[in-house]
Amino acid sequence: MFLRLLALLPFNAARVLGRFAALVSRLAGGRMRQTAEINVALCFPQLDAAARTALVNDSLSHLFQAICETGAVWLWEASRTLELMTHVDGLGLLQAAKAENKGVLVLAPHLGNWEIFGLYLNVCGCGQSSQLYQAPESKALDRLIFRARSRAGARMVNTDNRGVAELLKALRAGEIVGILPDQVPPASGGEFAPLFGVPALTMTLFNRLQQKTGARVVIGYARREGSGFGIVFRAPDPAIYASDLTESLAALNRSIESVVREAPAQYQWEYKRFKRQPDGKPSPYIR
Repeated sequence: MFLRLLALLPFNAARVLGRFAALVSRLAGGRMRQTAEINVALCFPQLDAAARTALVNDSLSHLFQAICETGAVWLWEASRTLELMTHVDGLGLLQAAKAENKGVLVLAPHLGNWEIFGLYLNVCGCGQSSQLYQAPESKALDRLIFRARSRAGARMVNTDNRGVAELLKALRAGEIVGILPDQVPPASGGEFAPLFGVPALTMTLFNRLQQKTGARVVIGYARREGSGFGIVFRAPDPAIYASDLTESLAALNRSIESVVREAPAQYQWEYKRFKRQPDGKPSPYIR
């Protein structure tokens, strides 16, 4: 019901509501702000206290705007939602990677609005994409999210062995596979690699998919700009193709860093990205 009410709002009004909710959150404090403060201090130790506070405040504003944008991004007709895009930067990178016919792994960190970025992947002229999907516990919410993310043609793939097999099949057919690369994986599915100089348990699924198929890699995001979004594609760190897992994962995280630095306030610093640490090193977050 909340999402449907948000979808009735003019898009700019939803953003204003998000900024107001962020102001309330900043005044109230709470875990999201604490987590953002810890992450920003870990990743940008060179910033002084005032600069870190400003970045945390801006991050909360963008997070709540993303939440309030969800009504439009999920529930409007796909064509109407896609009208929110103002321009596309770097599409030629995706087109060139697709033309190699080895499949394309598109890495979409939690930066800007990853929902509209995932929607755009299926209307950019490069064919259907397959995207990893982890169903929420609520069946009603699961149906809503699944329908929203697939309404422009995306093939939603479960995060299990069968889903991995589907991703391999898609890449071998020369198709696009979209992955959120900055989630904390289970211990069995990750290795530690530095992210902004901090040990971060990093998914190995990406490396497995790339090494088995020779897929090309592009990183991208939807940046909040003016009254809409700019779609951005970037080339990854070249070492992302290394056969050595440690080297490849380090390059994956450097690639994430590079786009986050383009719009640091739009990254989801409120996520406990470093909650799992190497043995003997405690989590940096307040329990």
